[in-house]
Amino acid sequence: MSQSYPPLWRPDIHADRRPALLARGRIKAALRRWFEARDFIEVEAAILQLSPGNETHLHGFSTSLIDDAGAGHPYYLHTSPEFAAKKLLAAGEPRLFDFARVFRNRERTALHHPEFTMLEWYRAGENYDALMDDCAALLAEAARAAGASVLRWRGAEVDPFAAPERLTVQDAFRRHAGIDLKRTIAADLYLDRPALAADAAEAGIRVAEDDNWSDIFSRILSERIEPELGRGRATILCEYPISEAALARPKPGDPRVAERFELYACGVELANAFGELTDPAEQRRRFEADMDEKQRIYGERYPVDEDFLAALAVMPQASGIALGFDRLVMLATGARRIEDVLWTPVAEPGRGGR
Repeated sequence: MSQSYPPLWRPDIHADRRPALLARGRIKAALRRWFEARDFIEVEAAILQLSPGNETHLHGFSTSLIDDAGAGHPYYLHTSPEFAAKKLLAAGEPRLFDFARVFRNRERTALHHPEFTMLEWYRAGENYDALMDDCAALLAEAARAAGASVLRWRGAEVDPFAAPERLTVQDAFRRHAGIDLKRTIAADLYLDRPALAADAAEAGIRVAEDDNWSDIFSRILSERIEPELGRGRATILCEYPISEAALARPKPGDPRVAERFELYACGVELANAFGELTDPAEQRRRFEADMDEKQRIYGERYPVDEDFLAALAVMPQASGIALGFDRLVMLATGARRIEDVLWTPVAEPGRGGR
């Protein structure tokens, strides 16, 4: 049974929430100033898209666009402004950012909401290491704007002014699960599911018969790794297996891993970054593989945005990142759940407005 909350329009309830909401505005203004001072252009990606994205476990909201002749055409609310932003990189924009309202179905927890704000930014011609430096700077900016000396969630704390720890996925699996992950990834990128399953079982992690390699990887990550990240200072978890980085390019010198990192604070994932893949043929292959997996698991698949693939062919080398803005506000204000930092949360089914 879902927890019952009082209506947020009640003046007494709003008065309790208002300090965090005002801090949200100050944080957004501070981050906007930070980007503008570094010659980033703020853009506004269209929410209606031909494809919501093609990652296996992301679920879009569908709708229909009615043309002048009365015919309906399937459209989706985007799960990220990524496709639109990369088209702008192809068009020639060198640095851009977007406070985008995005939509993801099947997601509602203390850290998830069906509609939320994604802060995405891109640097053309720059390595993804630059994004790591950006993350460190933005944590400090958010804390200063909120008047916070620490980021806090569920008893964990992070110093937002301390340099983040940089930790590879390989080292994280060794440290927190006692697993040599790369042992299960062959040079030809074959994923040794039995080997990883055996390692997980030895570490006391449940493995189902129908779990594939990625399922086992994700369970180890969520159960043993993520809760330990971002304690005392933020953690940048980098060099993900290439199979777990749908839109990232391989890392030079080791094609088994990708130029992907995630930012964690207080055990909470705040951001996901890529050294962007610019090979349209490889991107199509990955999209189709992910949609085959979505079809197998959920019985549905989404169309591929052909215009995006065409733009990818002329897009310059770039790095990009998506940061959960609402989560950052939560940690900077000490909020308990994401709804505490949303002005008007989406109503839950059968409960009317909040």
